[in-house]
Amino acid sequence: MRIVVAAVGRMKTGPERELVARYLERASGSGKPLALTGFEVTELTESRAGSAASRKSEEAKSLRSALPDGIVVALDERGKSIGSETFAHQLGRWRDDGRPAASFVIGGADGLDPDFVRSADLVLSFSPLTWPHQLVRIMLAEQLYRATTILSGHPYHRGD
Repeated sequence: MRIVVAAVGRMKTGPERELVARYLERASGSGKPLALTGFEVTELTESRAGSAASRKSEEAKSLRSALPDGIVVALDERGKSIGSETFAHQLGRWRDDGRPAASFVIGGADGLDPDFVRSADLVLSFSPLTWPHQLVRIMLAEQLYRATTILSGHPYHRGD
């Protein structure tokens, strides 16, 4: 199953981008024997529309056209909070169900379009706090790597 991180906006070169790349590279290596592939980031241009609602709508349209067929996970502070083991096992179930891809979507500065969020297969929250998009990418990349280690029984994850 292909793993895609789709984000509205571009991350500048720097330590944050390097950290995301490092975690996704690790996830790619440990995910390969688990039939989890890709671990790629797709960056979409932020809309320049006049209102927040219009920007979110335009960005949702771009996101829909950029995502591969498969599961869509919207990252939103109002979403469901789950633990790392539950997250890992959900990825494993989707893979075992033959889903071709799982796309994790990070919205732009205004967030995600409400219709896009409602249409997602899962709405996931890392916290009810609002996080900068750079940190969300880092946290997501780390959790994707952690998921591959949990699924492979690697000691990186020290759960309960």
